Amino acid sequence: MALPKLILTDIDGVWTDGGMYYDATNIELKKFNTYDSAGVLFARHLNIPVGIITGENTQIVQRRADKLKVDYCYLGAKDKASIAIDLCSQLGITLKDVAYIGDDLNDIKLLKLVGWAGVPSSAPEYVRSLANVQLYKRGGDGVFREFVEKILGYNTVRNVIETIQLLNQ
Repeated sequence: MALPKLILTDIDGVWTDGGMYYDATNIELKKFNTYDSAGVLFARHLNIPVGIITGENTQIVQRRADKLKVDYCYLGAKDKASIAIDLCSQLGITLKDVAYIGDDLNDIKLLKLVGWAGVPSSAPEYVRSLANVQLYKRGGDGVFREFVEKILGYNTVRNVIETIQLLNQ
């Protein structure tokens, strides 16, 4: 089974539950699920770059991307498909080599173009219908990791885990 050459992801509704939390001093908070960091780790061990493309323009997402050493991070994205097309051109790959997970209206165009399309179970049905990778988790519940594990396959993930464990002994 061929593996993707690039994994792209939305953030809100995928890595988060889609909620936005504000306090009385105008501080915005997002809750990320630490399970998703393993998805980035698995991809990194297979030399598959990971990129975030989000319509939100917040340093919260940039901080998470920096912490996990995500390869590409596009904030304030108005046209996610154009960004992905440009990135594929830079990398010398096609959109059919790309795995993407998104959950809402601004993800539809890109979901239709990529080779692997994933959508959290919490997304609207008309967006879920675009997925060719079946996912069971909701956004914010580790669905990015589930997506990565599904597209890599059980044996590949198991081999990566064994390699990581050997490196850490």
